[in-house]
Amino acid sequence: MSVLSYLTDLSSTITLADWERTSIDTSINILSTKLGNHFSNIESKFVFGSYDRKTILRRSRDANSDVDFMVSFTDGSDWTPQTLMNRLKRFAEDNYSRNEIYQSSPTIVLELSRIKFELVPAYYTWGTYHIPAPASSYSTWINTYPHALKGQLNDKNKDNNYQIRKLVRLLKYWNVLNNKVYSSYELEKYVLDKHYWLCTSLKDYFYDAVEGLPTYNLSYTNQLKVNKLKGIVKETKGNERQGWNYLAEEEIKKAFQ
Repeated sequence: MSVLSYLTDLSSTITLADWERTSIDTSINILSTKLGNHFSNIESKFVFGSYDRKTILRRSRDANSDVDFMVSFTDGSDWTPQTLMNRLKRFAEDNYSRNEIYQSSPTIVLELSRIKFELVPAYYTWGTYHIPAPASSYSTWINTYPHALKGQLNDKNKDNNYQIRKLVRLLKYWNVLNNKVYSSYELEKYVLDKHYWLCTSLKDYFYDAVEGLPTYNLSYTNQLKVNKLKGIVKETKGNERQGWNYLAEEEIKKAFQ
């Protein structure tokens, strides 16, 4: 096995299987139907985030994997975020078991089919969705564009040999193993904003992305984690140049242990 085949195989094991996506889609459809039956003042309701962008990790590889589900109310601008979260909590309590429900800033979380669904209250005006500001004690709103990143990712993936989604998932898995050095959003945005030179395979993209990972604004401990990863890639590339493919593979495995 080579470094490329190892990374490719690893990418497959951390990607949602078809049966998992089918199960989650079924839960999404049931949730959407129940919301429609419960409320008469929903402007729109839809999945967004990493599940929608297909960069989510399997729950077996990331215990905190979740599906973001936005619920936009027609009268949302008249109320505080907490009021709308209370609405969603009452909906959840009326339709699901109490032990499946809890509030997590700033969402209502349902634990369904061994996956977390985060219900995000919102309202829509003039082309912009507004969601609760995380650090505001649920009293103010912030603007968001839930589908913008998906469009950028689709284009970036197509223009880069369809390796970008695989790259994002590999970096997110390393991130999970290292107690979230970066937020998932930060990693995805980094991958999307980066330019890749002379990259063709997943290995090339992984090397290039790791070598450019930023360490500013990180704690000293997290800087050490990133620098360790960069050192592993440097050693791996050195082994490959010497033709020591077995040693290269063994070295790159250290990034995911």
